[in-house]
This record gives sequence, C-alpha cells and structure tokens, in this order.
Amino acid sequence: MSKTLKMHTRRLALGTGATAAAITLGGTLLAAGPAQAAPAQPYGTVIAQSGVNERQYPSTDSSMAGFLRYRAQVGLKCKVRAQNIDGNDIWYLLRDRQTWVSAKYVDNTGFVKYCKDVQRGSYNNSGHPSARG
Repeated sequence: MSKTLKMHTRRLALGTGATAAAITLGGTLLAAGPAQAAPAQPYGTVIAQSGVNERQYPSTDSSMAGFLRYRAQVGLKCKVRAQNIDGNDIWYLLRDRQTWVSAKYVDNTGFVKYCKDVQRGSYNNSGHPSARG
C-alpha cells in the first residue's frame, strides 16, 4: 500500500469528530460514513403550572384517565381537532397509552401527524374509537 493511501486510511479511521470507518481490501479503500439516524418521534412538555388531566377521549366531558405534572415530558402519537379549549382545538393522543391531553397545556416538539394518517380506522374525527376499530 502506498504511503499516501496509508495516510488517508489512518485519517479516515481516526475521523475528524464524526464517526467514520475505513477498511483496506486488496489495495482499495472502502469508507463507511455515519449511520442514518431514525427520525425523532414527537414529544410534548406540559406547560400548565397546575399540570394537565389525561382524558379517555379528547374532551373535558370525558373521564379522567391520569394526570401529568408541570414540565412532564410525554411521547405524542398523533393529534385530532376536537373540543376547543380557550382557542385551541388540538388534542394529542399519547404514544405509550390510549389517553388524550389538550394541546392548550402541552408544548410539542417535532411534527405530530393527524390520527387519520397514523391509525386509519382506529379513531374517528372526534377521537372516539370507530365502529370498525
């Protein structure tokens, strides 16, 4: 292997702050770049100092199913338009359990899809389970 090729191989193997790998195979330099990261899943942070109630369905008329404290972080699966809470009609379905929170009290990070795009047939537009689901 030439001195120049050995030098380039060493530089790639050591990297420049990024993850890199270099393999010499039969005098041919093969380099693999950084792995593609999976897209981040959206999450929400409770911004209401008094916390927020989790609901069975996206409505304050629905049964309470839990409670999230101020600054709690929770995974968001999808969103629907439902009961308007002080000018905000978005409700989030939590990722790890089948409960809803009003977006009025939760600041989201990342893109949250509408539920019809995520669980076709599982929920109707009001967030209630459909007859088919």
